[in-house]
Amino acid sequence: MPKRHLALLLLCTAVSYSARAEIYECVDQSGNKRFTNIAAEAKGCKVLNVGPVGPPTPSAPAAPATAGKASPARASATPTPANFPRVDAQTQNTRDNDRRRILENELGNEQKLLDQAKKELAAQEGTRLGDERNYQRVLDRLEPFKKKVKLHEDNVANLRREMANMR
Repeated sequence: MPKRHLALLLLCTAVSYSARAEIYECVDQSGNKRFTNIAAEAKGCKVLNVGPVGPPTPSAPAAPATAGKASPARASATPTPANFPRVDAQTQNTRDNDRRRILENELGNEQKLLDQAKKELAAQEGTRLGDERNYQRVLDRLEPFKKKVKLHEDNVANLRREMANMR
């Protein structure tokens, strides 16, 4: 995203948080409700208190900060319900092995795609100065190849991280 677009986005976000208007609730003789923010149209209407305008607040209360406490102490504070379905150790072991096998296959496939993308990028970089004199055109032509390499590098790193987190 160009810097000017980012600056415009940040400016709009800052302005939207500081914007505030009175909201009026108007009820006609038939009992129909109408809402408006125009004071001239709101004669005889009731002002609504909508609270502060700002970023959304989380719906769940924040967990209390516990310095030096590990997650096992927290897990014992909320026991698993008695009717919660349980999986025996053998079934879980089979599932873990299947998961490991799937991740290893995905990692192998992603590594092949990364190698292929690197070869394609190298081939494009080899012809870069011979064909084109405009350096910006060279950069524009190489950009999709570089993005493809970056995507596959990220995928390989994420798969390796996922495998490292397995039991």
